[in-house]
Amino acid sequence: MATNMRALPVEPAMDGIGAAVAIGAVLAATVLVVLDAVIANIALPTIAETLRIAPAMSVRVVTTYQLALVMALLPCAALGENLGYRRVFTGGVALFVTASAACALAPSLDWLIAARFVLGLGGAAIMALGVALLRFVVPHDRLGAAIGWNALAVALTSAAGPTVGAAILSIADWHWLFAVNLPLGALILLASRMLPAPAGNARPIDLPSVALNGAAFAALVVGAEMLPRTILAGGVLLGFSAIAMAALIRREGPRSAPLIPLDLLRLPSFRVSVIASICCFIGQAAALVALPFYLQHGFGQTALLTGLYMTPWPLAVALTAPAAGRLSARFSTGWLCAAGGLCLALGLAAAASLSRHDSPLLLAAAMIPCGIGFGLFQVPNNRNMFLSAPRERSGAAGGMQGTARLTGQTLGALVMGLLLAWAPLATAPRIGLAIGAALAFIAGLVSLLRVE
Repeated sequence: MATNMRALPVEPAMDGIGAAVAIGAVLAATVLVVLDAVIANIALPTIAETLRIAPAMSVRVVTTYQLALVMALLPCAALGENLGYRRVFTGGVALFVTASAACALAPSLDWLIAARFVLGLGGAAIMALGVALLRFVVPHDRLGAAIGWNALAVALTSAAGPTVGAAILSIADWHWLFAVNLPLGALILLASRMLPAPAGNARPIDLPSVALNGAAFAALVVGAEMLPRTILAGGVLLGFSAIAMAALIRREGPRSAPLIPLDLLRLPSFRVSVIASICCFIGQAAALVALPFYLQHGFGQTALLTGLYMTPWPLAVALTAPAAGRLSARFSTGWLCAAGGLCLALGLAAAASLSRHDSPLLLAAAMIPCGIGFGLFQVPNNRNMFLSAPRERSGAAGGMQGTARLTGQTLGALVMGLLLAWAPLATAPRIGLAIGAALAFIAGLVSLLRVE
C-alpha cells in the first residue's frame, strides 16, 4: 500500500455506558434503514390504490431507494474517510429523517419517488459507515461479535418488518409508515453524540470519479430491471455500466486510496471475501425472489401463509449470527464460511427438490438450514473483510461490503427475472432455487482460498 496515505488517528476502544450508547445508535440506525425498505414493499398495493397509479408504477418507490443506495455507498465511504466517520454517519441519519418527513407528506408519486431517492442517500451513509464506527467502539477481538449483533438486528427487522408494516396499515394510511421513522431517528441523532469521532484525512473527493461511479451503478440497476422486459435496452444499459466501471477503475487505479477500493481488492483475503459475498448474495436474492412464486403458484398458498412459511429463514439467521460472531474470533473464518455456504446450499437444494404434491411444511423446514448457513457465512465473511483492511480504510471496507451485497442482490433478482420471463412459471422458481444452491456452494468453496 502506498506510503503517502495519511492514516486516521487510532482511538482506543470505548467501554461502559458510552460504548453501549454508541453501539445502540449504530444498530438502531441499521434497523431504521432495513425496516424502511421492508415496510415499503408491503405498502405498494395501498400506495398504488391511494395515488391512483398502476401497480407497476408503484414499484419505483422501491427501486428508486435501492438505486440511491447502490450509487452512494462508495462515495459515502470516501466522504466518511475525508470528513470523519461520525460526521458523515450523523449527516446520513439527519438526511434520512428529513427525507422520511418528506415521504410522509408526499401528495403524489413524483414527490414520493424524489423523497425516496434522498432517503436512499441517507441510508447509504448509514450502511457504509456503521460497522466502520463499531471498529472504533469495540476491541479488536470483539469485532466479530459486533458484526453478529448487526446481522441479528438486520435479520430480526427483516422478519418483523412485514408484520409491523401490516399493523400500521391496519390503523393508518401509508404515510404513517414513513412518519414512524421520525421519533426513532431523533433518538439516534441524540445518541450519535456518543459515537467515536476519528479525524478525517482531508483527502479531496474526485467528482468525475463519483459521477462515473453513479453512472455505472445506475445503469446496472436500471438495466437489470429492464432486461426481462426489453432485452435490447437492458443490454445497452448493462454494456454502458461495464464501460463506465472500466473507465472508473482506470481513473482510480493509480490513487493511493481510490473511490473503488482497488488498494483493498489487491489484498488476497479481502478480495476473496468480496467475491464470496457477491456469490452468496446472488444465491440468496434469487432464492428470496423464487420462494414467493414457488409457494403461491406451486403450493397454492396465500400471501400471508407464504410470509409465514418463509419466516424460519430470517429467524434462523437471528439465532445463528451472534454465535457465528463468537466463533469467528476462535476459528478460521475460511472454514466457517465454507460450512455456512454448504449449509445454505443444502437448504436451497432441498427446497428445489420438493414438488407441489409435498407439504409446504417441508419447504418451511428447508428454510432453517438456509438461515443457519447464511448467518454462519455472512458474519465471519464480513469480519474478515473489515479486519483485512487497515483501520484507516474501514469506511472503504464498509462501502465495498455494502456494494458487494447490493450487486449480488441485483444480479440475483436479474437471474430470477430472466427465468420468470423465459421459463414456465411452474418450473422457474425451482430452477432459481437450484441456481441459488450452486452459487452458495461456490461461495463456500471460494472462502476456502482464505484457509492457510
